[in-house]
Amino acid sequence: MARRTAPEINAGSMADIAFLLLIFFLVTTTIEKDRGLLRALPPDQPENVEPPIIKQKNLFVVIVNKNSELFVEDELMEINDLQQATIDFLDNGGVPRGQEGYCEYCQGDRDPSSSDFPDKAIVTVKTDRLTPYETYITVQNEIIGAYNFLRNRESQRLYGWNYTDVSKAIDEGLYKGNEDAAKEKLDVIQGMYPQKLSEVAPN
Repeated sequence: MARRTAPEINAGSMADIAFLLLIFFLVTTTIEKDRGLLRALPPDQPENVEPPIIKQKNLFVVIVNKNSELFVEDELMEINDLQQATIDFLDNGGVPRGQEGYCEYCQGDRDPSSSDFPDKAIVTVKTDRLTPYETYITVQNEIIGAYNFLRNRESQRLYGWNYTDVSKAIDEGLYKGNEDAAKEKLDVIQGMYPQKLSEVAPN
């Protein structure tokens, strides 16, 4: 009696199918990006250098407790009001006209008890170790939003475009135009409202 042979399965195309599936998943899968805050760490300072003297009125102190309550300049404040309060502080221009340090482009209240000049205005954030991360991020976004608002206002006045739009286009490689000239203008706007944001170690 003839011996039957088991039918063989042609597996020659299996490698091709697996390869095609691998390419499909590589092309269609979206990779989650880490979310966080872009921060540039300050350079190391020699130990023998004394810290500069900062007037209290040039400090804008924001405290967030573990219950997500916000205290700005020792007063309870809603997070939704933080951006406008930061704008008012940064744009105050408290030095009187005619005196050294007068801010020509500031549009604030010119309150002598608030910040003298945008370059001297420092925003300080202090949180509790139990402060929710979402609240911390929201506070940071509101403060950065204040800087972006003022920078956009001045870039519109001087150049006719938004600081944030041009900065983003350059970072993503999508800017159409003279990139070097645009970067110089961005530096001018940054110098008008430099981002001076400090964080105190949480309790």
